[in-house]
Amino acid sequence: MERTQSERAIPKNIEKNETVVMRVENLTKEFEIGRFKKKIVHAVTDVSFHINSGEILALVGESGCGKTTVARVLGQLYEPTSGQIYLYDKEVPKKMRGQQRLEYRKHVQMVFQDPYAAMNPLHTIEYILQRPLELHKIVEKDFIEEKIRELLEMCGLFPAERFLNRYPHELSGGQLQRVGIARALAVGPVLILADEPTSMLDVSIRLGIMNLMLDLKEKENTSYLFITHDLAGAHYMADRIAVMYAGYIVEIGSSTEVINRPQHPYTQLLKKAAPKPETGLNPEKIDVEGAVPDLTNLPKGCPFRPRCKHVLPKCEEELPLMYPSAEGHFVRCYLYEGTLPG
Repeated sequence: MERTQSERAIPKNIEKNETVVMRVENLTKEFEIGRFKKKIVHAVTDVSFHINSGEILALVGESGCGKTTVARVLGQLYEPTSGQIYLYDKEVPKKMRGQQRLEYRKHVQMVFQDPYAAMNPLHTIEYILQRPLELHKIVEKDFIEEKIRELLEMCGLFPAERFLNRYPHELSGGQLQRVGIARALAVGPVLILADEPTSMLDVSIRLGIMNLMLDLKEKENTSYLFITHDLAGAHYMADRIAVMYAGYIVEIGSSTEVINRPQHPYTQLLKKAAPKPETGLNPEKIDVEGAVPDLTNLPKGCPFRPRCKHVLPKCEEELPLMYPSAEGHFVRCYLYEGTLPG
């Protein structure tokens, strides 16, 4: 019997040398809130991007912009409202159950913001790492403990024996986040969704976690969607940066291009807000009015319009497209409309 499209969607064996790991097209996620007077939260709207093999794409924006929702949709924790997700050109069904979802999560893993909330406090570190190895049948039973030791030491936790019988509360935040990364790596994924993996850690150990991820990227050729509100951290980690605002991607391009030549007024605002060592870590003076729009009642036209100093009449009527400002650099702003080919 011929399999349906959804049954064919998740490939069982993936080679990491293929070019595009994941492609997202017109992804939208809405939530219904309110008990009596229901409202729709437009958390993510018409988001499109791709992630190459061995690449880190940073998704940057302030709290509430929709970046974590994107990761949770890609991680199959939320079902998308509309849009398409492709894993190596195979469309991912909007609803997956059982073995199909298990197969997908073998390829796409997630590292969460709060490592303590992400671990069962009643289980030892050995058990936490043992479960994915058993569920996905990664190694034979006799070699599971050896694999766990290998994962711990790969993530900088050595000697591994010190950690096997400990519980999550007995580890520091940095150590536990390394366990979270080890758990994600256990199944040999091609893509890791890292949702602000350093934001809850002490500043002194953030760099160590970021360097670990970069090192694993090179050794394992693993791709990352790195979610952060920190533009400087995105520049350090990522090959490309996508900037989100009010559920939309407003700018995307190479890390160097976006940081050195930010085009969208919101990206320019983020850059000004970042502390600068040359000025004693003091941010630039920010002259901006207005507030972040209500996601249940987005303004007509450009969502950044209420805070923008370059508003054109058409900004109030219609949402801008993504226009190219340089090779591989796209901006959702009418200031760049004339650069659209054709």
